[in-house]
Amino acid sequence: MTVGTKEITNASCTCKARATKTEDQKNRLAEEITKDVMNILNYGEESVSVAFEEVAPQDWTETVYRADIQDKWNTIYKKPGYNPFEK
Repeated sequence: MTVGTKEITNASCTCKARATKTEDQKNRLAEEITKDVMNILNYGEESVSVAFEEVAPQDWTETVYRADIQDKWNTIYKKPGYNPFEK
């Protein structure tokens, strides 16, 4: 995106995890993701946002695995080592 003559870079990362993480863990993860985005993509801190979505264990398979992993397999750069649909 360009604003005036300055190009604006953006990165938004969303982490979904079971609803058992502390606020400290979520903040630490957000800080580390931000640092990595800044270092690897050469973005400023102002260009990075990090969200944390908590998911109940009983909802994981349908709302996360099927919708965000299985249905978007070609966009997943770090694929999980499990498949809850295989027995």
